[in-house]
Amino acid sequence: MAASLPKPETVEETIVLWLILSAWGLWAIGALYHVYSIAPWVLAGLAFARRFGFTDANPNSLPPLPWTVWLWLSGMFTMAVALVIGHLNFEFGVVDIAKSMFGWAKGWALMAILPFAGATLRIRPQLLFRAANLLAAQTLIITPVLMAGAALGLPPVLYVSPFFYIGGASQAFFEVGTHWVDPGATDVRFRFFAPWGPAAAFTAQVLLVLGLSDRDWRWRIVAVVCACVMCRLAKSRLSLVAIPVLLVALPMMSNLYRPAVIAMSGVVTATAAFAFPMTKALVEEANDRFRSARKDSSRVRRMLQDIAIHRWWTEAPLFGHGQVERGPHLVEFMPIGSHHTWNGLLFVKGVTGWISFAVPMAVSFAVLLVRAQRDRVALAAVGFLTVVFLNSMGENIEILAYLAWPGFLLLGMALKRRRVGVFAELLGCRR
Repeated sequence: MAASLPKPETVEETIVLWLILSAWGLWAIGALYHVYSIAPWVLAGLAFARRFGFTDANPNSLPPLPWTVWLWLSGMFTMAVALVIGHLNFEFGVVDIAKSMFGWAKGWALMAILPFAGATLRIRPQLLFRAANLLAAQTLIITPVLMAGAALGLPPVLYVSPFFYIGGASQAFFEVGTHWVDPGATDVRFRFFAPWGPAAAFTAQVLLVLGLSDRDWRWRIVAVVCACVMCRLAKSRLSLVAIPVLLVALPMMSNLYRPAVIAMSGVVTATAAFAFPMTKALVEEANDRFRSARKDSSRVRRMLQDIAIHRWWTEAPLFGHGQVERGPHLVEFMPIGSHHTWNGLLFVKGVTGWISFAVPMAVSFAVLLVRAQRDRVALAAVGFLTVVFLNSMGENIEILAYLAWPGFLLLGMALKRRRVGVFAELLGCRR
């Protein structure tokens, strides 16, 4: 494959390239969580210095920060305000507030500072796409080693990195091993360089939407194969839906103006309306199969959601409870507010936090969907937001934001790109 390793042209490109390519090495020493949580702040600091003239770069040469990026900044800042108010309403101490703000800085805050960095720094999208595919290729090479370790009976956790004792997350983020034994599954699952299996599937989907925008078709194949392998071995039920949706929906979402797509959408809509009873039965059957794949997990998740919604509405509708809480034995002591981003937001930060995330997500998706008709970078960002939305139904996205940092960086890069006229869109001009 020609020009496998892109040559960085700026400091920020060098940082981004080697951060992505070092993922497996950082995982091996247990430093991935800390490095990937700190690196976005380094990029944001560099962007701040560039934009406000603290470096040799001329800040006047930079384009204005897009209003959509300002929306992410204000939304995540509002999230922090809701977090503090929730703590004060339930009389948490200063130490608890400090710990929660530290968690915010490694989670929700990344969703604001990374788009800011992407909209400011000089990073070529193709470098990001190729780096993602190179990481996918590394993963495909390492996967047989992980499978061999599981087949040979190696312990799931070979060692826990000493970085765990620095603090900041649970032990799962610092465990190094070949596989993962899930009490609710009949066989082993693989988590790759993520803390658990579904998180690995989420990472695979992020790599997929980035890799599919590579200009070399051979690297696009690598992206698809890697995503399928990771999701299959991670045994994530959500990925069974996400991967087909992404592979089918992304080409359609980039050709909404084309008559063939419009006609196809009309036919599908009319057919679905005509066959509604049959369609409803098929959807219900598929949903039952989805839940029965791991009945205990589905039961716990459903109860967690019911408890979170009930307690949010009856106890703290506006600003939430400030923190997740240990659940009862009925939900196997899982934290209330976990395993679902939107219900977790309502429980922890109330409707204020829910809106603070929903509005930037929805507005950015709408803006980028229009631009995706002629811009491959916008299409990749639309795909990334689709991945975030799908996985938000089964994971707390803020905990995994450190794994998705290239996607949030891409989001800022896509939002800053120059708009093209409607005639160019209709003619299918794509950059």
